[in-house]
Amino acid sequence: MELKVTRWKRYGHDRLYANLPDGTAVGWADAKTGDITVLLAEYRDDVIAVLTDHLQNNSEPVPPQKTPSTPEAEGLPPLPPLTAADDLSANRPGESLRDLLAKSGPSLIKRVVSQLLRRSTEWDSWRTGLAGEQRVGAELNRLERHGWRVLHSIPLGDKVDVDHLLIGPGGVFSINTKHHHKRAVWVGDDSVKVDRGKPVPYARKSRAEAKRVARVLERYCGFPVPVEPVLVFVGVTDLKVVATQLSVRVYREREVAALAPLSGVLTVERVEQVYSVARHRQAWSHLPPAAKRKS
Repeated sequence: MELKVTRWKRYGHDRLYANLPDGTAVGWADAKTGDITVLLAEYRDDVIAVLTDHLQNNSEPVPPQKTPSTPEAEGLPPLPPLTAADDLSANRPGESLRDLLAKSGPSLIKRVVSQLLRRSTEWDSWRTGLAGEQRVGAELNRLERHGWRVLHSIPLGDKVDVDHLLIGPGGVFSINTKHHHKRAVWVGDDSVKVDRGKPVPYARKSRAEAKRVARVLERYCGFPVPVEPVLVFVGVTDLKVVATQLSVRVYREREVAALAPLSGVLTVERVEQVYSVARHRQAWSHLPPAAKRKS
């Protein structure tokens, strides 16, 4: 594989980028320290070879890269090398709720007392939510054989997380799971009603979450990353969608397979680049200022 090396200097950084013929960055080296970062694992050997050669043997100046295809378009520091602690691909569906139950859940005695008194608790809603995320997560994991990447429980800070993130040829989908066992659900443009109850802003919050995800991914990828919001309802007896703008996709848990054939949005290389950013915990710990003001 022949890679083209370009130099990029900005915000105090001096880097050599290894790019594919179409301009996609697959790795970069810090010209000051010599550290090499591989963005796409499949090109690892080629990236290391070409960048090492330029770092050690090339005395000619490398032409500057006018339009960097990776993160620093807005001056954020680069993501550090991915460690096991920062790798979100290890998260299971419902990981955040699982941790919450482990740390703050009831003792055995409290559980028994609540069951004897038939008293509903906050812990019950956590368990219900966990079961819903597990069911949807299992459905989404099946899409991997169609070229999709799946992440679960993406932490956004302030005790908020994205239930699931689906990344593939059809784009990126920010998925919010709602478990309403044996309930009837009505979905409008901004609100949702469960059993004709008070409206809740599921749809509006899903759109805001998708915009927040897009800002983070675009900042670290350096190219537009379309993110669509998705609401998935688990265990409902009836699901009626009357939204007119259809800005939020709405499915039952078994219907998420409809996303599998979507394509034409991201190339295979860009899918992997977005995934490499999305799986890095520290990408989500430095949210852009605009996201904080609008969330």
